[in-house]
Amino acid sequence: MTLTMADMPAPGQDGLVGSAGGPRADRPKRRRFTAAYKMEILAEYDKLTDSAERGALLRREGLYHSHVQQWRAARDQGALQALTDKPTGRRPAPSQTDAQAERLLKENARLTAELAKTKAALESMGTARELLELLCESSDSDAKPTR
Repeated sequence: MTLTMADMPAPGQDGLVGSAGGPRADRPKRRRFTAAYKMEILAEYDKLTDSAERGALLRREGLYHSHVQQWRAARDQGALQALTDKPTGRRPAPSQTDAQAERLLKENARLTAELAKTKAALESMGTARELLELLCESSDSDAKPTR
């Protein structure tokens, strides 16, 4: 018995959770491979000597020769991290605590600058007061009392 497309269930009717709905439901999902899986496949691929056996391995795993080439190049460069999953898509939005911390840091910098200005102004006023007191004392001593 051969299966035809008519025998296949329609999308969303195959009983799989999350297979229906959403704006991207009709698009295939990108596969992700763990570093352990990549290393395991590379080790198995490198053990095989016959090209037919290597092809059978790739077909069984649903891989292309380019996968093996890329993973081998990354492994040979000593970049085990290059074999790990790379995040795709947009960067996550900063959390509320990060935004609040950023706001508080800016406010702290502004208030520190304002405090420095206030201290400088008070110091200047203290110096001016001392000068005025000296002037008042010298003018009082120069003036002779009149009676």
